[in-house]
Amino acid sequence: MPIGARVTRLTYRSLVVAAAAALTTMTLSPAGAYSAPARESRPVHSYQNAIRESVWVDTRLDGDGDGRTDRVAVDIVRPRETDRTGRKIPVIMDASPYYSCCGRGNESQRKTYDAKGNPVQFPLYYDNYFVPRGYAFVAVDLAGTNRSDGCVDVGGRSDIQSAKAVVDWLNGRARGYTTRTGPERARADWTNGRTGMIGKSYDGTIANGVAATGVEGLETIVPIGAISSWYDYYFAKGAPLYDSGPEWLSDYVESPAARARCGAVQQRLIDGAPRTGDLTPLWSERDHVPDAGKVRASVLAVHGMQDLNVRSKHFGQWWDALAAEGVERKVWLSQAGHVDPFDFRRAEWVKTLHRWFDHYLLGYDNGIEREPMADIERAPDRWSTDRVWPPRATDATVLRPGKGTAPGVGTLSLTPARPGTAETFTDDSSQGETDWAEAIDRTTSAKAGFLTAPLTRDLRLSGSSTVRITATPTTTSAHLSAVLVDLGPDTIRDYAATGEGITTLPERTCWGPGTAGDSSCYKETRARTKAVDYTIFSRGWADLGNHASAATGRPLTPGKPHTITLDLHASDHVVPAGHRLALIVAGTDEYLIDPPASTPTLRLDLARTSAKLPVVGGAPAFVRATAGAQVPPGRGASRPLDGVAEPREIRPVPGGGSR
Repeated sequence: MPIGARVTRLTYRSLVVAAAAALTTMTLSPAGAYSAPARESRPVHSYQNAIRESVWVDTRLDGDGDGRTDRVAVDIVRPRETDRTGRKIPVIMDASPYYSCCGRGNESQRKTYDAKGNPVQFPLYYDNYFVPRGYAFVAVDLAGTNRSDGCVDVGGRSDIQSAKAVVDWLNGRARGYTTRTGPERARADWTNGRTGMIGKSYDGTIANGVAATGVEGLETIVPIGAISSWYDYYFAKGAPLYDSGPEWLSDYVESPAARARCGAVQQRLIDGAPRTGDLTPLWSERDHVPDAGKVRASVLAVHGMQDLNVRSKHFGQWWDALAAEGVERKVWLSQAGHVDPFDFRRAEWVKTLHRWFDHYLLGYDNGIEREPMADIERAPDRWSTDRVWPPRATDATVLRPGKGTAPGVGTLSLTPARPGTAETFTDDSSQGETDWAEAIDRTTSAKAGFLTAPLTRDLRLSGSSTVRITATPTTTSAHLSAVLVDLGPDTIRDYAATGEGITTLPERTCWGPGTAGDSSCYKETRARTKAVDYTIFSRGWADLGNHASAATGRPLTPGKPHTITLDLHASDHVVPAGHRLALIVAGTDEYLIDPPASTPTLRLDLARTSAKLPVVGGAPAFVRATAGAQVPPGRGASRPLDGVAEPREIRPVPGGGSR
């Protein structure tokens, strides 16, 4: 979108927000002008005496095929005072499949109820902190989970409609009931319908999906470590990332009653998501990126750049699509894994979230939409900001692998290799990215590595990368991996350890008032760090059989070259002066993708292989950073480099349990 068009859209929205702020305060001076708009909501309402109730909203779908439309359970906590005065209030919503099976947050909190079925505990701090400040908090059980009807379809129509129907109900467009089966209607006459959705992982994915419907009344979303395309959760251009499909996750999160009645939905998931990695209609339905143009809500996105569960490709492609549509947005990128910002930057996060919701739901003119777009973690607990992300000076820069002095240990520069130059490696499914990186300076049979000399200036990469590979296999199947590595000593968050970059402490801090059944106090954390010799900061995979079509794989022709582009995950990383930038190309990553049916040896055509990297400052910055650099002598005999441990085995559960 042209810059002028984007400014027009932002200005229009700012005018709308400002008008809402004025209407919210409704305080007139004697001359009839509005007073200065409020800048921060205050905790003036009683949390202990808040109204706690449950409503069942009709989704207008019959996912379980029982002849009745499904109703989803909606647990609500809201100020009693605003109910008495008739003031309409906005809603913060977290729609989740995990409230019963797995829990939410670092302490795996679940919903609890009293003997009459009334809600007692709402997981996480959103209710404790925001209800006293004049918000309602709504916790929705997705269809097929906890107290809801229907079946879990893992990101499909039922999942999205579970939450969208609640937004519709809050805005008077859908039916709600006081019980799961009874006829008594429940009306949301206490709200102005302005809704913000928030959630980590699966929950944030639902927020993305509902925003992509363009539903009216959804003013903002806060997706944390969220999926943007379910295909990309289970596959990477045909390469399978887990040994199971969405039917396993559906079965895992469903209530016992739903599990017993949802066999047909399970089978449709199996049939529609074959382990071939083909891009079927089931996956197209679960891809929100093409619908970014429908998004009316602002977006505050959070992602861990070392998240190996919901990988940062999900954030990157969603962000780029939102940017193309001029959607108002802000981002936090951490060096942690699949971790909520409440657990790595707590006080600053709550302050930011408070101001974000105040602006977009209460209409307060607090200036947050005019502040820097991005907060980036540069080192554990050390953050920087960018006015725009990626920075405007970022330019796609094509780097070329070249032949080195030892087999499999080559160069990385702007200069193309001579035609016919090649490197060879054999897929070894017992190795992965840490094995390759620790031996980057040595000839090994399972990878080919390409390195710059030590940089003379810092070099920043900001955004998503691609690696185009031309390889000739010896067998009819082959999987490929590509990783970017910063070679040099550093202290980083230990994202591969339990906690994924944090350590949970026994001490607690409190975020609002609580009750006997719903504490607002949560365990503190600190950064868990490790001194390393290298940092892997971006990665991607593909099935070479998808070379002709990203949607459909086919057997390879042994002895014939095939070309494919691997999408590497979004990141923002500075390779410091004195460090080296490296690209590694290999086969199966033992820890992150499944192996192919055969064990191929691949001949890598270096003249037809390249990496397109988002370099801040573009090719001139790369030239400056490598000017005068020389390869240090004797590196081939170096000891194995030390990094984090190999990635832990990941269950295909985005955000279930403590992570």
